[in-house]
Amino acid sequence: MVTPFSLSSTFISPFKTLKTLSFPTKTLPTHFKRTSTTLSLSLTDTDTVTTSLQKQHSDSIQTFWKWLRDEGVVSSKTPVKPDVVPEGLGLVAQKDLGRNEVVLEVPKRLWINPDAVEASEIGSVCSGLKPWVSVALFLIREKQKNDASSWRYYLDVLPEYTNSTIYWSEEELAELQGTQLLSTTLSVKEYVQNEFLKVQEEIISPNKQLFPSHITLDDFFWAFGILRSRAFSRLRGQNLVLIPLADLINHSPSITTEEHAWEIKGAAGLFSWDTLFSLRTPVSVKAGEQVMIQYDINKSKADLALDYGFIESNPDRNAFTLTLEISESDPFYGDKLDIAESNGLGETAYFDIVLDRQVPPAMLQYLRLVALGGTDAFLLESIFRNSIWGHLDLPVSHANEELICKVVRDACKSALSGYHTTIEEDEKLKGANLDPRLEIAVGIRQGEKKVLQQIDGIFKDRESELLELEYYQERRLKDLGLSGEQGDIIFWEPK
Repeated sequence: MVTPFSLSSTFISPFKTLKTLSFPTKTLPTHFKRTSTTLSLSLTDTDTVTTSLQKQHSDSIQTFWKWLRDEGVVSSKTPVKPDVVPEGLGLVAQKDLGRNEVVLEVPKRLWINPDAVEASEIGSVCSGLKPWVSVALFLIREKQKNDASSWRYYLDVLPEYTNSTIYWSEEELAELQGTQLLSTTLSVKEYVQNEFLKVQEEIISPNKQLFPSHITLDDFFWAFGILRSRAFSRLRGQNLVLIPLADLINHSPSITTEEHAWEIKGAAGLFSWDTLFSLRTPVSVKAGEQVMIQYDINKSKADLALDYGFIESNPDRNAFTLTLEISESDPFYGDKLDIAESNGLGETAYFDIVLDRQVPPAMLQYLRLVALGGTDAFLLESIFRNSIWGHLDLPVSHANEELICKVVRDACKSALSGYHTTIEEDEKLKGANLDPRLEIAVGIRQGEKKVLQQIDGIFKDRESELLELEYYQERRLKDLGLSGEQGDIIFWEPK
């Protein structure tokens, strides 16, 4: 008898670490309610509001630029300048720029990172916190100090929110029904809330002299969103850092390389006493155009929506995470876990399936391992321990292959039934003048459903080929010379 297994939780998205913030890999997606303010505008108000926002941005940009000039970071010769752009604020070229040309350099003394927190008034009470939590508290405290903060001109250009799904209302989140992004978003919000309650009890409340102003959960979400969307990662010796001015640079989907975007330079040049963050343009840019970079070529649409509050139309961004698990109730749990761990996997394994790409080979191996049982269980014996992963690269038996096809297809159908719209209904909404958040929701759910249909199609085709596949026993007989090319068993007559 083949050991049964289920993928009932297959399509619950793993809460994966993004950028440089540390999050748990498994969190239960509890619905977390948070109040939001609704701003109602009539059509006649729109132009007035837009003009007001542009003037507000213009004023804050000018004071920010003056602060940077006074700090010796920029001058009239700086190749870029912040300005109002369709995305909000961005860096605009002041002259024609060539590929890989340096556009700005920011000294380390103006970076906001755990070192800056440690050197501040709250450094002594934040030393044991997660790096992102300590930086979040620093940002909130400096923002509340208003004009008394040396960072006020930088903080004034930061947005109050983005279109990241962590800021969506319950009504907006309802448009994500059935998606992995919804469960991930709720997990993130629960995680941030728990971190806030913990830091409130252990750090904020016992140190009122350091935190005289009331800090709310909304404040904490603001700081979290700022770090999630603006912190640079993969810097030498820096895992979490905000770089004023440099963090205004926007993303372009047309830029397909992450090379030559930024680097850390040692003490040299004008700021010979300080380390520099150096930002380059990855492509040639004309004067008056935005200088942009590729944020992360490997992020899915859901990653982009969660981190930054936008998505791309690029089909390569459509992805779905398949979660597989070796059940503790499996009679061969120990053997299977040992085999998985010996091959770089574990009790739970995550596989990202991208639209129009083949499933990862290791996914099929892991599926076959999880499904092993009955007459196939002999492959779990220690004598096969060094070779079993290679055997799992190919079909093991008709029963094993049939089981994984059935379970994956059933799970796909179950996941598809969880969405409240069809792909065709989503397609009709494309091109309409949608609210930015609804546009994100439509793109996310349509992309996920396309990948689910693709996965189902792959295993449907697999099912139709079950009688034609060659399994372990046939391959073994051929290796021993006991089977012909057509699979017939060869007998030797005695002389």
